[in-house]
Amino acid sequence: MFAKAAAKPKRNVLFIAIDDLNDWVGCLGGYRGVQTPNLDQLARQGVNFRSAHCAAPLCNPARAAILTGKMPAASGVYANNQPMSGSRVLERVITLNQHFKNSGYITLGSGKIYHGTYGKFADKAGWDDYHVTKDKSRLPSEGLQGGATAQGNFDFGPTATGDDEMQDFATTGWIEGHLKRKQPAQMFLACGITRPHLPWYAPKKYFDMYPLDAITLPVVKEDDLNDVPAEGRKMALQNRDHARIIGTEGWKKAVQAYLASISFADAMVGRVLRALETGPHAADTTVMLWSDHGWHLGEKNHWRKFTLWERSTRNLLLVKAPGVAQPGGNCDAAVSMMNLYPTLIELESLGKAGEQDGVSMVPLLKNPKAKWQRPVLTTYGHRNHAIRTGGLQAGWRYIRYRDGGEELYDRGTDPNEWTNLAGKTQYEAKRLELSKHLPGYDEPDAPRAKPDSTDV
Repeated sequence: MFAKAAAKPKRNVLFIAIDDLNDWVGCLGGYRGVQTPNLDQLARQGVNFRSAHCAAPLCNPARAAILTGKMPAASGVYANNQPMSGSRVLERVITLNQHFKNSGYITLGSGKIYHGTYGKFADKAGWDDYHVTKDKSRLPSEGLQGGATAQGNFDFGPTATGDDEMQDFATTGWIEGHLKRKQPAQMFLACGITRPHLPWYAPKKYFDMYPLDAITLPVVKEDDLNDVPAEGRKMALQNRDHARIIGTEGWKKAVQAYLASISFADAMVGRVLRALETGPHAADTTVMLWSDHGWHLGEKNHWRKFTLWERSTRNLLLVKAPGVAQPGGNCDAAVSMMNLYPTLIELESLGKAGEQDGVSMVPLLKNPKAKWQRPVLTTYGHRNHAIRTGGLQAGWRYIRYRDGGEELYDRGTDPNEWTNLAGKTQYEAKRLELSKHLPGYDEPDAPRAKPDSTDV
């Protein structure tokens, strides 16, 4: 039975997550020619946070932080094999979906919201119903398309089957069903879309949108790592992807596959949004759509996430809140994904559920140009942190690694973060200013699961 509401909730909440999506979306302008009409339409209907940044550049810590309101440095969840249940801090935390459930909402979900779908990394108690879907797609009989570039599940190519065999299609279909019918109470409905997470398998029609001869490669500075501290170089080179992909002339094919996976994910978003618009909940539903972190495609000689540079930390965040969010608003202030939990509970008048590390962004929903000067903290591993300040086209990035190595970038003059200013006398005051925003305490590593949870 669903929990009985103590008070009438204000609106439904449609909470959509997309995995590994960087700024290669039309409304963010990261790749000219990308086709994301559904995401772009949602951006026009609400506020587009064009400089949103993750709490951690990998799936489990990023999602655990969003859904508990606690930063990695506060929880000790830094890696993909650290379940929330092992954190001495998080065992006392009320998760976002649990808070909605406690407030009288029906909590429903499917797909990847927490790390994985519904396993040891998820909050099972916080859902009234969680639907687990499977991938039924098939690859061409001649085998995988990535060829010699493949490592683990770093592979890509068109499937031999269509949309309806993909796991994300099953997930969004289940979400559609709930949006099309009247519910007995307000609902918190979570939809987790896996693509463009690796492997980049998608139906052929999405690959056909991006002919290889029209693919534009990212701009890469070959000696970019020369002024990067040892710990940063280690992060960049940990998987040796760039040399392998360049060596097999697979760079354009990999970019094509990432774009195809993005357009497939956009089509799945379109299914959900159309069900909302044509169903009984169109006028009384808040839509919050986000990706968990960014993604490199050769920049800094790196692929995947797992770094503290802009390519890994920047992600998509769109919020449509009827009567609150300014339609078509663009917010260029650097904002943290830690703010999602407090923003939603203010929008729906739920009240706080314990102390959270973020703050509500409702003022920015009402006025996207409002003054906002809160630095963003991103953490990758114990005692490795990045501070991001300023706006989309300006501001600073400061990185400090656990061994004391540092990086400093003036994003107004160096948007690619090619010139490390740390150690230069004229920037010492700025370095000191930014270093004050580092955590005063870093929680020790939470226990790790066995076997390890892998992610790429």
